Amino acid sequence: MRFEAEGLSSYFRRSLVSLGARLGERAAADRLEALIGAPLDAAAIDRLLAAELAGADLPIETALRRARQWLMLGLIERDLRGAASLDEVCSAMTAFAGVATGHAMRDAAATLLARHGRPLDGEGRPQDLLAVGMGKAGGNELNVSSDLDLVFVFRAEGETEGVEGAGRIANSEWMHRLARRTIAALSELTADGFVFRVDTRLRPNGDSGPLVVPFGMLETYFYAQGREWERFAWLKGRVIADSGVAGAEARAADEQALERIVDPFVFRRYMDYEAFAALRDLHRLIRQEVAKRAARDPEASDVKLGRGGIREIEFTAQLFQVVRGGRDPGLRDRGTRVTLAALAERGLLPADEAATLDRAYRLLRRTEHALQYRDDAQTHRLPRDPAVRADVAAMLRMSPAEFDAAIAEATDSVETIFDRLLSPAAGAAEEPPREGAPTPAELDPEVARRFDSLRASPRYAAAKASTREAIERLLTDAVRLGSGNSGLVRLVDLLESVCRRPAYVALLAQFPEAFERVLRILDWSKWPADYLMRHPVVLDELLDGELLEPTDYDAWAAELAQRVDAARIDDQPDVERQMDIVREAHHAQVFRLMVQDLEGRLTVEKVSDHLSELADRVLDLAIGIVWSQLRHRFRERPRFAAIAYGRLGGKELGYASDLDLVFLFDDDDERAPEAYALLAQRLSGWLSTRTAAGLLFEIDLRLRPNGAAGLLVSTLPAFEAYQRHSAWPWEHQALTRARFCAGDRAIGERFEAIRRDMLARRRDLAKLREEVVAMRRKMHDGHPNRSELFDLKHDLGGMVDIEFIVQYLVLAHSADHPPLLENRGNIALLGMAAGAGLIDAGLADAVADAYRRYRRLQHKLRLDDAEYARIPPDDAKDERAAVTQLWRAVLGADLRPG
Repeated sequence: MRFEAEGLSSYFRRSLVSLGARLGERAAADRLEALIGAPLDAAAIDRLLAAELAGADLPIETALRRARQWLMLGLIERDLRGAASLDEVCSAMTAFAGVATGHAMRDAAATLLARHGRPLDGEGRPQDLLAVGMGKAGGNELNVSSDLDLVFVFRAEGETEGVEGAGRIANSEWMHRLARRTIAALSELTADGFVFRVDTRLRPNGDSGPLVVPFGMLETYFYAQGREWERFAWLKGRVIADSGVAGAEARAADEQALERIVDPFVFRRYMDYEAFAALRDLHRLIRQEVAKRAARDPEASDVKLGRGGIREIEFTAQLFQVVRGGRDPGLRDRGTRVTLAALAERGLLPADEAATLDRAYRLLRRTEHALQYRDDAQTHRLPRDPAVRADVAAMLRMSPAEFDAAIAEATDSVETIFDRLLSPAAGAAEEPPREGAPTPAELDPEVARRFDSLRASPRYAAAKASTREAIERLLTDAVRLGSGNSGLVRLVDLLESVCRRPAYVALLAQFPEAFERVLRILDWSKWPADYLMRHPVVLDELLDGELLEPTDYDAWAAELAQRVDAARIDDQPDVERQMDIVREAHHAQVFRLMVQDLEGRLTVEKVSDHLSELADRVLDLAIGIVWSQLRHRFRERPRFAAIAYGRLGGKELGYASDLDLVFLFDDDDERAPEAYALLAQRLSGWLSTRTAAGLLFEIDLRLRPNGAAGLLVSTLPAFEAYQRHSAWPWEHQALTRARFCAGDRAIGERFEAIRRDMLARRRDLAKLREEVVAMRRKMHDGHPNRSELFDLKHDLGGMVDIEFIVQYLVLAHSADHPPLLENRGNIALLGMAAGAGLIDAGLADAVADAYRRYRRLQHKLRLDDAEYARIPPDDAKDERAAVTQLWRAVLGADLRPG
């Protein structure tokens, strides 16, 4: 019987001879042929080990080594036949690592239990030693001749229970002995070889630190001493085995407790751009070491650590995970290929680059395995010897020429992508030489004073030296780039506010294009600058290559829902974190819109459309979140809807607009009134509560039936009855700008039918004019303007006049002109009324232009944080005249509010 691996792997030949000597050549060959007939999964591994333990009284060390030998032979032959995928090989080795470590730990624990009893925590509960697989062992990516990187941890210090009143020792001693015996059982070289070479240097303080670490010490170490490279190491950390003392339930609880310690260390809640510098430094050290090895062995290249190698692909994935994983749990998968796919799906890495890295990863990992198959050596060195390369190519079922070309293409592509991502400006050219710091004489006195004030502030003094240096460079660059005095003062405010978050300072210092965009925002106007200072977490948006591109709100909402669902503690929703995630995502999207606005990509109307769409999506998501957490819920999806009025209803939302909402439900269940009232109450609080991440929306519910005295939520029949029999005329005016915006779409459709029916009722036009004018006069009196300026919204000839004209036209003429029932906005409705012959077309165009200009001016003034949207009267003389003329034409000169 002939195996393909016999001609290519000396390890395979030696092992087959050894097995033949022990079992007989035919029996060994038959067993191997049977083994390679099916995928080598976890069940197959259990059978392998069970077979070794069943036939003879073997020590666990011998059984594990012989099981490994069979597994290696099976994987090599299946791989070389093309029957095993890369995933099968890696998964099998990783699964075997977990099984082998578990058996070794439990065998060693049995001896310690007999002498000293179980280790107990402070509450008297038994506890386990946990083996945390790091690196490829944690990522289910172990190669066939890899070291096994382990960190041993346990719950808490204490003492063992003893045996018959004797033998008590400290938990740390019990755990330490167990870890030592486990390492020996796995790594000592015997006549049957070894199981795994075990490396424990990734533990806190490395070789100089204790071999076993209680959770409390681990947490303290992370907080006080944890280094950036350790975050990348712990990114893949996963418990792969335990000592079998406390049981499955205790292990699950311990794993969750460990996760709560590790996750905040690895994944920061803000975007962490210090990781770029840390990874760049780590990679530089690795390349230096590789260069030294290459100098000693110039006739080989390193497929793992060399340029364009496996490590650079892993670093690419891990960089995005560490930088963004704190805010996107979907980027926390330990697998490299899974992460690359997630990066492409999110648009963080171009899809073609992600596919290139995935292909290169598979080729290089298979090459790595082929090199290790030859002699079971932990090597990543690909010799230039043609004979060796021909053997490796044959293992990959390629010709030598095909193999050489594929390796060259893969490593060149990886190197190009990696260098672009890790360059000082993330792919931009090296920064130009910086000029010296500006002298006080070169600065405006107020700017100079603010610079000095920043340098004297406690936050600046408490910052790391590297952060202070970065701040000084930013101040110098801002002056050199010609930022205005207002922008420079706002920059000082921003830098002072982020001193304690050095990642943001690092971002601005490392990415000049992002910094220049920040300067433009700070120069632009006060409101965006204040927004940036309130929500510095949005700074990471500046590095998004699609910052200026339109948002796919379906994809945005789906990804946000996934992130919210992943925010859990002990499998229960982390409500505070969920609220923060939604706020941070909303802030980030608002910031993107502001940047697009600043860059002239959006009209005022488009800004409002986007802000309204964004509010709709957040409302819809919030309804689902709040409902899912109500104990009173009695169905999977609530029959509940949010109806938007006012600015949101007319899709004219501004950056800081309140949301005018009415809540409706349609559910005959007897529990519905109480449940939906609670939902409305909790939803309002969920949206309007200010958390550490800031505020989402101010909510105004006064437009509901019976106003502040009415119920928070109404049934559809009650809402219809109120509109038909009790609503005031101004409430029907408000209804002209109302629309379904979130929740149950069936309720939304029924609401729209009610709205249309109410608006299309025939009315006494003289009485309607009187009511509309009376309400307009009341609003005018309620917003007195004692300045010499023209108030764009409330003064005569302003925006409210236009809105009232349109509302009157809708209420007066929808019965005969149904297109007016469409909630299309004031400008579109003016055009429809003109098209129907209800108003003069030229005058309608002039008033539409006036409304458009008023909105632009109001938008700009609000961005400048003006208390009122007011301008000199002569600046709107023509617009006021057009609005006044249309008012008189529609509502009569004698009814003009005075």
